[in-house]
Amino acid sequence: MNSLFRRKIITEARPEHQLARTLSWPHLVALGVGSIVGTGILTLIGVGADRAGPAVLLSFVVAGAICACAALCYAEMATLIPASGSAYTYSYAVLGEIIAWVVGWSLMLEYSLVVSTVAVGWSGYAVGFLKGLGIILPEAMTHGPVMGEGFHVASWGVNVPAVFIIAVVAGLLTLGTRESARINTALVVLKIVTLALFVLVALPHFDAANLHPFTPYGYGSTAGAGGVKYGMMGAAAIIFFAFYGFDAISTAAEEAKNPERDLAIGIVGSMVACTAIYMIVAAAAVGAVHFEIFGKSAEPLALILRSLGQPKVATVVAAAAAIALPTVILGFLYGQSRIFLVMARDGFLPPSLARISTRGTPARITLVTAVFVSIFAALVPLDVIASLANAGTLCAFIAVAACVLVLRRRDPAARRPFRTPLVWIVAPGAIIGCLYLFTSLQVVTQKSFLAWNAIGLLVYFAYGRARAAA
Repeated sequence: MNSLFRRKIITEARPEHQLARTLSWPHLVALGVGSIVGTGILTLIGVGADRAGPAVLLSFVVAGAICACAALCYAEMATLIPASGSAYTYSYAVLGEIIAWVVGWSLMLEYSLVVSTVAVGWSGYAVGFLKGLGIILPEAMTHGPVMGEGFHVASWGVNVPAVFIIAVVAGLLTLGTRESARINTALVVLKIVTLALFVLVALPHFDAANLHPFTPYGYGSTAGAGGVKYGMMGAAAIIFFAFYGFDAISTAAEEAKNPERDLAIGIVGSMVACTAIYMIVAAAAVGAVHFEIFGKSAEPLALILRSLGQPKVATVVAAAAAIALPTVILGFLYGQSRIFLVMARDGFLPPSLARISTRGTPARITLVTAVFVSIFAALVPLDVIASLANAGTLCAFIAVAACVLVLRRRDPAARRPFRTPLVWIVAPGAIIGCLYLFTSLQVVTQKSFLAWNAIGLLVYFAYGRARAAA
């Protein structure tokens, strides 16, 4: 039984597994902003508005507050344990092996589905952009299977553009971390300019009448048709997807030039910047057009602009989104490959996957990951993917907040380059908030998440436990 909770001692990786330290704090802030600002505001704002109405503005506030608490906990752990692996590594070092496995298995779900979600969101904008140019793809190539009532397939399809963009980003990541970071920074700037353009065009059309009724589905979380949760908190459980991404920064610990300083700046700085961006864009969107108009759109911002009589600007926004959304894919595919790399080092995955290429990147695990997530992106609907991805993230956030509290008791004198302020309020706030958001997810999502981890435990006892290198 003790072996189930044995803790990992963090040491230097073997030479063949070491990553090159090429990233400074501006790269990490850009990685964070690139990972955070993406599908959540460009695509999922439509899903959130459909489920909460104008109260989606408060959904952003609630989800942002919970993520802010989690981000402060991440910043402390990332600077205290500056090693790749994010919540998985922290859990292994603080809470024990089996907890680390559950967190790592949940992160596998989170990162895989985030990449898939963003790829599907990118596909929606790319298809809209091509349509604006007069290029119309066959309908069956633009979406995965559409489910009807009774779990039968109403319409078959394979999301080919989503698979394409995952392949492009995976290829870029195998070339080198520094090169990827430079391209990511340029695309982040383009993304911010695009959102600023949307606000400049939409904000003058702000009409308070579009905010009534403000809470058509209430402030809580109420199950509707098909088990979908409506209401402000129901939307917050989905909008939550819009804020995480800062955890991808913590996976870059072994590639940061000065991890004790750079990781805290990257995590906290990106959260502050993105929260401000989200609130401004969401207010402009909900105020400009009634939520029922864009609530079910795969490209809500572009649709809002077309509704305002700005088709050319809508085409520009769709094009910029199609170009810039891959920064989110890059950030999460990067993060997932690093988590898989550490799990392979620890023996939980085949050790051969941990080998580093001559360019200093984990090329093997990156390509395997790309194939894995492409299957989800090609065949699973957007709202289902996002909801299930959130469940995995909530698990990881709870684990990191718990690690902070345990270490504050176990080793209060440890050197902490960054200390979570008001830790006995912030960390419990993150745990309670994440648990409440989990209860606000669809029941099918909750059951699927539990089933995923049940499978994970079977894999752990059948394969991982005997091979763990701890």
